[in-house]
Amino acid sequence: MPPYPATLPEIVFSTPRGLPDARKLRGRVAVVDIAFAADGMGTPFAETTAAFIRDLGGRLAAWVDHHDHERHVDYASDRRFTLSTKAQHGACPEMVTPEVVREAGPVDTIVAHLDLDGLYSAVKWVLGGVEPYPGADDDARAVDTRIGEVGPTGAVVDKAMRAHFRDEGLKHRIIRWLIDGMKDKALGREIAEAAADFDRMAAESTRLAALYERRGKAVFVDAGALAKAPFDKTMLLLEGQKQAPVAIVRDAGMITLAAAFDSGIDFIKLLDLGGGMPTRVSIKEARLDEALAKLNG
Repeated sequence: MPPYPATLPEIVFSTPRGLPDARKLRGRVAVVDIAFAADGMGTPFAETTAAFIRDLGGRLAAWVDHHDHERHVDYASDRRFTLSTKAQHGACPEMVTPEVVREAGPVDTIVAHLDLDGLYSAVKWVLGGVEPYPGADDDARAVDTRIGEVGPTGAVVDKAMRAHFRDEGLKHRIIRWLIDGMKDKALGREIAEAAADFDRMAAESTRLAALYERRGKAVFVDAGALAKAPFDKTMLLLEGQKQAPVAIVRDAGMITLAAAFDSGIDFIKLLDLGGGMPTRVSIKEARLDEALAKLNG
C-alpha cells in the first residue's frame, strides 16, 4: 500500500470471492462495487460475504453495489447498504453520491473491486461523492456495460488497467492522479504508456476472435490452449458477440460467458448462480456442456 496523506482512507482492492481479512482492515470501512458472493459460483454467501459483514460488525460504514443478488432483500432495512441491480445502475460510481458518503461518515478504509468501476467508485468516495472529472460516471457506465462511447480520460484509464490488470501499484497511482485533478504530468505519461501496451494485447485478441467455433446460440474459443501472447478477455468476448448472441472463452480452468448488456439474457437465472452480473459470468470449465445445453435448450 503506497503512502497516502493522513486525511485520506486506505484503499484495498478485492473481489467478491476473495475478500480481505476484516480484522486487518483499519478503522471504519466502506465497501464499493463488491458484489455479494453467489452460492452457485462455489463460494457460498454465508462463508464469504456474510462472514465478512459479521466480522466487520459496527465498523462497516457503508456497502454500495450494483450487481444482482437474491440476498439484497436481507439488507433492505439497513441504511448502511445501498444496493441495486445492474439494470438499475449500469455502474457503481453513480451510486456513490454526496448524500451516501455524508451519511456514512468518516471512513478509514475503502474496499473496492479491482476494475475501473471499483477504482472510480473509490476515487469518488474520497472526493465526497463528486466526479474526479466531468463525465467520469458516464465513462464508468460505458466501460462496465460496453454501451456508449468512453471519453478520452476513461479510455486511457480503461486500457491501462486492462493491460496491467494485476498491477496494484498502477491502480494506486491512477487513484492519486485522479484525486489530484490529473495535474501530475509524469503520472499522466506513465498511465498513457501503460495504455499503449493494450494495443499489443488487442492484436492477439483479434487473432483469437478468428478462431471462435459456433456452438448453437454461442461461439466458443479455447483461449487457454490457443493463445500465443497476452490477450484482453473483454475485447475477445466483445468480438465474439459480433458473431453470436453469446461468447464463451475458456481460460485458466474457467469459462466466461458474455452477452450484450441489453440482450435480455440472464446467466444468473439460467445457471442458478444466485448473484452476480446477469450478462457476464465466469464458472468452472466442467460446466461448459451444461451451460451450452441450457443456453440452446
